[in-house]
Amino acid sequence: MEPGLRTYILKRVAFAVLMLVGVSIILFTIMRLAPGGPEAVLIGGEFSQDAAAQIRQRLGLDRPLALQYLGWAGAALRGDLGRSFKTGDPVSSLILDRLGPTVQLTFGALALALVVAVPLGVLAAVRRGTLWDTLGSAVALFGVSFPSFWLGIMLILLFSEVFHLLPPSGLSEYGREGDLVARVRHAILPTLTLGLIQMASFMRFTRSSLLEVLRQDVTVVGLSLPTLVGGAVLTETVFAWPGIGRLAVGAVFERDYPVIMGVNLMVAAVVITANLVTDLAYCVIDPRISYR
Repeated sequence: MEPGLRTYILKRVAFAVLMLVGVSIILFTIMRLAPGGPEAVLIGGEFSQDAAAQIRQRLGLDRPLALQYLGWAGAALRGDLGRSFKTGDPVSSLILDRLGPTVQLTFGALALALVVAVPLGVLAAVRRGTLWDTLGSAVALFGVSFPSFWLGIMLILLFSEVFHLLPPSGLSEYGREGDLVARVRHAILPTLTLGLIQMASFMRFTRSSLLEVLRQDVTVVGLSLPTLVGGAVLTETVFAWPGIGRLAVGAVFERDYPVIMGVNLMVAAVVITANLVTDLAYCVIDPRISYR
């Protein structure tokens, strides 16, 4: 490995670590300074200020903000993301329990988008100016114009309420959790909802950069992860999909700070790592780039 390339990699890794630290500080500060707190959710109904103060003291929320962050960050470095204010369960266990459905949904949508969008984008580029190009552009415009939650609701109305072909929500049917066919049927609509958004983006990108398809496809896949993760939050909520996005939404409503921080830290780490790997991939796939 040439010295210039080694220096570049070390700088990118160091920058990624600093970015992750910065994201955690910003998220921690915004979350603690936001109106409301977990005491109202934990006590429920009307409560006295003394009761609220006792809850905050028990949770360590009465300490200065800087000390709270240092305590959380120190534990996080040891792999301890704390315990849920709501259930008392370890945050890492809650995330791991929800990780499988989210990975299934996200990578299923990514695979669907790539398998469908890249050939259609190539076809639109080769048949530029024809009916295929016009149809491809119309589909791409449709895909990027509508939010995932609206698209999900429309698909539920069409395929579940009108045609009664697919289940509207959930990961599987009650009593048939191990039935592969049932799980696939439940996964079709959320995967299609999340995949259609990326499909439109990939189609437009493939069409506009066909001459550099090898290099550019790596870029667009790597940079699509933030969009996929953000879209998964809405998609999981619409379809009652038991993934990390739905866990995060519930934690926000319950002011469950440890769960919110754990989920955000994991998502930030995935996005930053994806961008880092995308940058470093150029070292292998594009020998024209010099790092001297």
